Amino acid sequence: MIEIRIHGRGGQGGVTLAKLLAAAEHREGRSVQAFGIYAAERSGAPLQAFLRCDDQPIHNPNMIYEPDHIIVLDPTLIGTGIIDGLKPGGIILLNCEKDPQSYAHEPPFQPFRVATVDATAIAVQQGLGSRAVPIVNTALAGAMARLLDMRLEALLEAFEELGFHEGNAEAARLAHAAVRWRNQPETEGEKPRVTLQRERSRGLLDGNTGSPPAIHTGQWAKQQPVQENATPPCNFICPAGNDVQGFLAALANDDVDDALAVLLQSSPLPSVCGRVCPGFCMQQCNRRELDAAVNVRALERYAGDHGTARVIRSPSRPESVAVIGSGPAGLSGAWHLARLGYGVSLYEQGAELGGLMRTGIPVYRLPREALDRDIERVLELGIDVHTGIRIDRGGLERLAEEHDAVLVATGLQRLTSLDLGFDAQGVQQGLEFLDQARAGGMELAGQKVLVVGGGNTAVDAARTAWRLGAASVKVVYRRSRPDMPAISEEVDEAIDEGIEIDFLTAPLHIEPAQRGWNLTCQSMVLGEPDESGRRSPMPVNGSEFTIACDRVILALGQKADTSLLPESSALDREHPTAKFAEGSLTAAGDLLTNEGTVTAAIGCGREMALRLHEQFSGEQLLPTVADEAQVVRSGQIRFQDFAQTRRDPGKVLPLAGRRGFTEVHQGLDSANEARRCLSCGVCNACDRCVTWCPDGVLRRVNGQLVFDYDYCKGCGVCVTECSRAAIHMETG
Repeated sequence: MIEIRIHGRGGQGGVTLAKLLAAAEHREGRSVQAFGIYAAERSGAPLQAFLRCDDQPIHNPNMIYEPDHIIVLDPTLIGTGIIDGLKPGGIILLNCEKDPQSYAHEPPFQPFRVATVDATAIAVQQGLGSRAVPIVNTALAGAMARLLDMRLEALLEAFEELGFHEGNAEAARLAHAAVRWRNQPETEGEKPRVTLQRERSRGLLDGNTGSPPAIHTGQWAKQQPVQENATPPCNFICPAGNDVQGFLAALANDDVDDALAVLLQSSPLPSVCGRVCPGFCMQQCNRRELDAAVNVRALERYAGDHGTARVIRSPSRPESVAVIGSGPAGLSGAWHLARLGYGVSLYEQGAELGGLMRTGIPVYRLPREALDRDIERVLELGIDVHTGIRIDRGGLERLAEEHDAVLVATGLQRLTSLDLGFDAQGVQQGLEFLDQARAGGMELAGQKVLVVGGGNTAVDAARTAWRLGAASVKVVYRRSRPDMPAISEEVDEAIDEGIEIDFLTAPLHIEPAQRGWNLTCQSMVLGEPDESGRRSPMPVNGSEFTIACDRVILALGQKADTSLLPESSALDREHPTAKFAEGSLTAAGDLLTNEGTVTAAIGCGREMALRLHEQFSGEQLLPTVADEAQVVRSGQIRFQDFAQTRRDPGKVLPLAGRRGFTEVHQGLDSANEARRCLSCGVCNACDRCVTWCPDGVLRRVNGQLVFDYDYCKGCGVCVTECSRAAIHMETG
């Protein structure tokens, strides 16, 4: 990409110059962008224009602070900081009578290649503008075309297409021939520093109308603007604690490795979460009010699948921690502890790591290779792994004696059952069914399958039964569709696959039939809300009916197995630790919170690991939880500043190809979806505030906004114009 910044005054045609050069480059097949930034709207007022050219599509809408080249239309602007940020070796094209050698010994110009052309004289000769205000843009376009090795014919064709008369074309030809330049070797070292140092105040007779008045008008202000990032709703709601806006910003800048590095600060399982998370961030996304939520889940998957990031382990510490359970909470806790330098021993009762992520989530949602990739990243930190070992209370006490801490993340291991009045072989628990299906060898061809429940396990079991060849699959659920805890998209896809769902239906008992089984059910109505906040299902008298089936799968949820814990343990998030006679344990994940999602378990595992670190070292690494009042909501976003764009849903396997276990959601082809992020509450250098500041007292210096409070009157225009609520007023 080539970026050019143009400095001039109102009436000289600086913005048109940017558009002319862009039109010429566009004719050569390049992607272009040209726009201007004005100060006070008057002839002679300083302005800037910007031009970008690239062989690839251009997505950056911001002002140019570190240009490759600079064009100066008015010689009175020379020496007023116009070269701020110019890259060493860049071209400075000056409209002036001087020879470029005149600038050879001036320190600000030494790292650059200086070119000069008397565009003013050429414009006057060709009758462009007036003698008082000659229009020099077409002459400078011709000069810059030669310096950049652009085809002059392409530029002249752009003139003709845009309706410029022959005098402009002749001015471009003359300047193309007359431009002179001094080549200076590119200089290594630090780029010129951008400062707010002001020259002495000059009057109109000095030829500089851009300097501020001598009066410090900022003394009049009763309040001052402050740029301070607020909390995006996606960051606020993410149970894993991910910097959602941060990793999306990295993806928007085509830096997938940096996006992954941002995610790994909070979660070691981005490829997993990018597939199975319910999408809390998407449910809170302010962009829903404009068109559709950003597809954050698919973008997290993209970063996890395509990014590479080296994770550096801190120097080894003397303390060691045993982690029980290798589900999302255990892996998250082990990851953060190992990164901090602690010795970690990980115990898993299964033959492979992953817990219910491996045994309870079917591969059409979470392929084995995606799970293994995330787990391998955890193990690269040098964790000592023990599989096939079931830890009872006695074993837990021994580990508490041997280690400085024990993190227990055993999840919800007790399956909720239902007394259907008959101990039938046709009834099976949902998680057992999913694990058996994962192992292979199960056939349901021709069978009629009934699934009882409304959570993710119920929907997973139903869709798995369909893939195993069942003739029909029906889900019975005692509440209504809005009450289903399953991920809504998964329910929609189950229905698309032909799975029936009987809502407001509760099973009563099962009995053998001549072929298979008969499940007697009862219709329900919704009554008053219960402790979950949902309306309680109430039976309808006399509404019993029978459903014939070959197999019943119970997916009624799980509970924590507290037999591991010391007697009378009553743990919660604020008090997660239980004491043994020797040592103690800290609970994490669903064992502690019963939140029931991979994402929440990851966040809890991280939190408990960082609490243990604070206990060992005294260092507080847990981020402060943002207050609801700090969250930027849709009413604070200027939606009129954003164009509506279509959401990229990613590739989805067609229904005809879903009878097997190929992954249904196949991901995004690119990370372009990240550019739909509004960056709520976080400055992304769009510079509307700089553009609209009526007094020109707001500048971006080394990437940061700087308010010149000596001259800021506190009008608040910058706050009003900020598209994403990243500036506020403070009384001072």
